[in-house]
Amino acid sequence: MSVQTHVNSYDRPSSLDVGAGRLLLETSGGVALRARSRHPRFFDGMLVHPQVAGSALRQVAQVAAASYVRRDRNAGGLDPVVTSDGVRLRFESFSLCGGVLARLDVLPEGLDGDVLDRGTTNVDVNEPLRRMLSRLSPAGMLHLSVGTEGLVATTETGAVIETKVPLPARWLRGFAEAAHIGASFEPRLQVSGAEGLRFLTGLGRSASGWLLPAGRGLRLSSRPAPGAVFVSGSQRLESLLPLLPHASTLRAYGPTGDQDVSSAASAWEVVLPGARYLLTLSPEPGRGFSGEGAGLAALAAARTTDDAEAVAAHLGFQPVLDPDLLADASGLSRERVRTALACLGTTGRVGYDVTEAAWFHRELPYDAAAVARLNPRLRRAEALVSDQAVRLVDESSARVRGSETTHTVHTEPDGRTSCTCDWWVTHRGGRGPCSHELAVQMTRARGRG
Repeated sequence: MSVQTHVNSYDRPSSLDVGAGRLLLETSGGVALRARSRHPRFFDGMLVHPQVAGSALRQVAQVAAASYVRRDRNAGGLDPVVTSDGVRLRFESFSLCGGVLARLDVLPEGLDGDVLDRGTTNVDVNEPLRRMLSRLSPAGMLHLSVGTEGLVATTETGAVIETKVPLPARWLRGFAEAAHIGASFEPRLQVSGAEGLRFLTGLGRSASGWLLPAGRGLRLSSRPAPGAVFVSGSQRLESLLPLLPHASTLRAYGPTGDQDVSSAASAWEVVLPGARYLLTLSPEPGRGFSGEGAGLAALAAARTTDDAEAVAAHLGFQPVLDPDLLADASGLSRERVRTALACLGTTGRVGYDVTEAAWFHRELPYDAAAVARLNPRLRRAEALVSDQAVRLVDESSARVRGSETTHTVHTEPDGRTSCTCDWWVTHRGGRGPCSHELAVQMTRARGRG
């Protein structure tokens, strides 16, 4: 497995002074609106609901250190990513196993202070800070500074803390795949926070099945049905439990379209005072987002990369990316903008917010282009095209020469494709296109074969 080392460098640890009600979150190198920055400063002010926001931030950090399928040999986890869009603060983290994405949005009504800049960076949420966040009082006040003012004189800066975080390729691809999968979600279930807490508390840690409405609550079924949401490995929902006593609503999201499948990804939104907390789960605990391949077709499409760069020039860390405004700014059609956003999502440069059904801009603090380069299916497809292994038979079929046999790729009138290779027969399109399908798409797009 490909692994990079990502170094997060902080001037000092993040800290919480409970007596003074002051939370200092240190930032590492990232991208601000004006330029790259060693320690960007995003916000300075009060949290309107300190106990709720502090508890939710703690859960984001807990997910980053969690593995839901095995005991991971790597200590710690990915430091949460924070994005300031001028309206809210958005914290994101991935679990060690790559199958759970946590996100906290502290909304405008939850912030009372000055937005200093827009951009994305890592933020230090260390173990002592997590423990202190759990002891915040609901009646207290909490001042939040994201990116504290650095001292200029080198003799006064103190020791720099560098956290070397192993970044397996699955994490880089996971952020991208989760966003692309989320773009296919729609709201499915909604219950009160109290009812959600009652149901999830009684669900146990290893439940699996389809959740359906039952009166004011939910019930678990072994069979899919219209409006159902799938959950597998219910222990992955445990970070919702400390927040639900504060929540007005629990919503669940699932993929649009036919539910005649054995499993599916899902997203769970906890509506909090001045904030919302979102968990996105892969279809199964042992199935990380990195292998889903939902966004590969966007990367293989003609002109997509050039279009994506044209659109990226107009993102500006906007809280909601409007395709119509981006089309006017870039000179592209609305449809080409949508495809470009999907491509940017696949490289991690934008995320998708299921609660607003819209893309948002963020720049992950590592090489976004690496997401595409590290995908083995995409690399194999490029190699097949370079080796001229693809022969287009007609508009609906193609032959792809493999190492041991030749595979047939068939294209339906609606654009869906299938392949005779073992990988496609095993997954039947449920984990994105195979390398042969991608190679045929690239060949058609480039007018070759």
